Amino acid sequence: MKQDINRFEILEKIEPLIENTAMRFGFIPIEVEFVKENHRWFLRIYLYSKEKDVTLDDCENVTRSLNEFLDELIPVKYYLEISSPGLERKFKSDKEFLIFKGRRISLKLKNALEGENEKIFKGEILDWDQNEGLIFLRFDDGQELKIPKENIQSAKLYID
Repeated sequence: MKQDINRFEILEKIEPLIENTAMRFGFIPIEVEFVKENHRWFLRIYLYSKEKDVTLDDCENVTRSLNEFLDELIPVKYYLEISSPGLERKFKSDKEFLIFKGRRISLKLKNALEGENEKIFKGEILDWDQNEGLIFLRFDDGQELKIPKENIQSAKLYID
């Protein structure tokens, strides 16, 4: 018998629990995904903290705190994966510009800025506004740029 699963409903139920648990350990869950791959369900949680690196022990502690509660809320067998976002994480949501404010990123634009030829820049996130877009400090010339949200094709963390 095939069971219909609405992954969006499940995510809606479990995200507050995940956020509260992660915050108790000093982390922000920057991404939570519940996906089916090769006939198996996976719940992936990516944790971040400005104050400290995410360690294997941290992932294990959050896993242990979540396990029995998640089992009650998720009606199918699933695999739980908890990790850090990675050193050069590609941004998947606008909120990551706020979370990673002050960090270095590589930015790809849809269209070159006025008076520019390049569409790829490396720099630092100075600020983010949902309506205005990104305020960005370009490394190669120290120029502060204001980039409209709709002109951002992709962004990812950048490590020298």
